[in-house]
Amino acid sequence: MELYKYLKPVDLESLAFFGQQKDSQMLINQVWFTKENEEIDLSKIQIAIIGVPESRNSVNNSESSLAPDEIRKEFYKLYAWKKSINVLDLGNLIAGKTVNDTYEILSDIIAYLIEYNIITIILGGSNDLAYANYCAYKKMEQVVNIVSVDARFDLGDDNTAINSMGYLNHIVLEQPNYLLNYSNIGYQTYLNSIDSIELMKKLYFDIYRVGLIRQDMLEVEPIVRNAEMVSIDISAIRRPDAPGNPNASPNGFYGEEMCSISQFAGISDKLNTFGIFEYNPIYDYNNQTNQLISQIIWYFVEGVTNRQGDTYFKDKSSYSKHTITMSNSVDELVFYRSKKTGRWWVVVPVINKNDDVNQTYYLPCTKSDYEMACKDVVPERWWLTFNKLNR
Repeated sequence: MELYKYLKPVDLESLAFFGQQKDSQMLINQVWFTKENEEIDLSKIQIAIIGVPESRNSVNNSESSLAPDEIRKEFYKLYAWKKSINVLDLGNLIAGKTVNDTYEILSDIIAYLIEYNIITIILGGSNDLAYANYCAYKKMEQVVNIVSVDARFDLGDDNTAINSMGYLNHIVLEQPNYLLNYSNIGYQTYLNSIDSIELMKKLYFDIYRVGLIRQDMLEVEPIVRNAEMVSIDISAIRRPDAPGNPNASPNGFYGEEMCSISQFAGISDKLNTFGIFEYNPIYDYNNQTNQLISQIIWYFVEGVTNRQGDTYFKDKSSYSKHTITMSNSVDELVFYRSKKTGRWWVVVPVINKNDDVNQTYYLPCTKSDYEMACKDVVPERWWLTFNKLNR
C-alpha cells in the first residue's frame, strides 16, 4: 500500500521547538517522521501515529478536526520513555470527498498497519472515527473486542446516520458481524437513557459507571486486557481537568485516572489500535486539555514498552492452575495465574447444542474474583461472559 498517497506529513516547522532540542533523552529523538512522497519502510516500526482531521459527522464539535496538529505541539515536548521503542508519525490523513471516503481510507490504512504488527495511535477528529477503526477489523475478517472510555454509549438509533454520538448501533447491526465484545468504561447514568442502559445489559455488554471504576482503578486492567481496540472520548474526563470539549461534564475521570487507563491499555498484549477523539482546541484553556492528552499518549506508549506477552497461554507451565469446587449451578471454576506477572484468568466454557463443552474462553479477571469463588460465589463477570458466549 502506497501510504504517502493518502497522508500529509507533519509540518516540522510548525513545531517551533523542533530544531532547539539537543538533549538525547527528548522524545522527538525516538520518533521518525515521514516526508513528502516517501516510500515508507515499516519493518522496524512498533507504533504508528496518524492524525485524522475529520469532524463532518461531529455533534456540536466541528473544530475537533484541528486537534491532531495541536496535540503534536505538546506531545513532542515530552521526554522519552525508559525503554527504547520505534515510533513513526505518519502525519495526517487527507480527508476524503465524503466522510464515508475518510472512513474507507482510514480503515484500509489501519488494517494494513495491523498486518505489519504495528500498533496504531489515532488522533481524532470526532468520535465516529471509532466506527472506521472497527471497519479495519471487519475488512480483515477478524473478531474484535472494543473498549470505549466514554460518558455516553453513543448508541444512536436505526433511523439516524452515523455521527459522533451515534455510531455503536451501526457496528452492532452490521452483518456479517465481527464484534465479539463491547465494554464501556466510565458512563454517567444521567447522560444515558434508561432504555439504552437496559439495551446494553440485554446485549451482555460490559458497562461500568464512572463512580464504580473510580473506587478501584485496578479493575480497568482486566477489562482492557482482551481488547484489540480502545477509543477515548475526551468528554469522559471532568471539565475542570479537560475543558477542551463543548460536551464535557463537570463530572468524570480525573486526568491522572485517564492516564492510568491509558497505561493499562498499552500493557494489553492484544491491543493494536488506540484512538483519542473529540478534543477541540477552541475550547481549551491554557493548553490544559492538550497537555493532558499528550500525557495520556505518553502513558499508553510506556505501557506498550512494558508488555509481558502472557496473554496467549503458549506455555501452560508458566501459569499456576486453581480449581475451585462450587456448590451452586456451576460445578467448578478454573483459574489461571501468570507466574510472570501475577495476572489472573478464569475459564468460561462454550457449550455446543449437544451440551458438550466445545471450547474454552480465558476471561481476564482479578485476584478478588478468585477470592470470591473461594467463598462459593460465582463472579459477575464470569456469568456475564458465560451468558454472552452461550446465548
